[in-house]
Amino acid sequence: MKKFFTGMLFALGLMVAGEVNAQTKIGYISSQEVVSIMPETRKADSLLTDFRNALVQNATDKQNAFYAAIDKFNKDSATLSEAVKVVKRTELTKLGQELGGEEERIQQELQKKQQELIQPINKKAYDAIQAVAKENAYVFVFEKEALLVAPPAEDILPLVAKKLNIKLPPAGGAQPGAPKPTTGGKP
Repeated sequence: MKKFFTGMLFALGLMVAGEVNAQTKIGYISSQEVVSIMPETRKADSLLTDFRNALVQNATDKQNAFYAAIDKFNKDSATLSEAVKVVKRTELTKLGQELGGEEERIQQELQKKQQELIQPINKKAYDAIQAVAKENAYVFVFEKEALLVAPPAEDILPLVAKKLNIKLPPAGGAQPGAPKPTTGGKP
C-alpha cells in the first residue's frame, strides 16, 4: 500500500510538472533584426552619415589651414626675426599635434553620436518586445542568435513588427534598396 501511494504521488507530480511545462510559452527574436527594420534606424543612419561627413569636412578644413600656414611661414621666414620664427614654429607644431589626434577625436564623436541616436531606438524595440511577450503570455523570450535550435512557430518577430506598425521585408533579408544599418544593437 505504501508503494502504491508513493507511486501515485510520483505520477501526480509528473502530471503537474507536465502541465506546468505545457503552460510555459517560450519565444525568441532577433533584436538586431527588429532594430534594422525600424524606420528610425534608417533615419539615424542617415543622420550619422551626415554627421560623419561634417566631421571629416571640418578636419579637412583644419588640415588645409595648417598646410596654408606652413606655406605662409616658409614664404615669410626670410623676413621674420628669429623670435617670431620660434613662436610661429611653436604654433605650427601645436596645430600639427592637434591634427594628429583628429582621427581619434572623429571616431569618439561618431561613437558618442551613434549611442545618442540608437539608444531611443533600442528602448522602443525592447519595450515592444516586452509588450508582445506580456500580451501573448510568453514567459521567456530568448535572443535568436543565441539559440542553436528553435522552432519557426515561436519566432515573435512578426508580432513585434505588427506592434511597431512595421511591414516585414520579404523573407531572406533586408528591404530592397535599404542600406545595411550601422547602428544596430541589442536592446
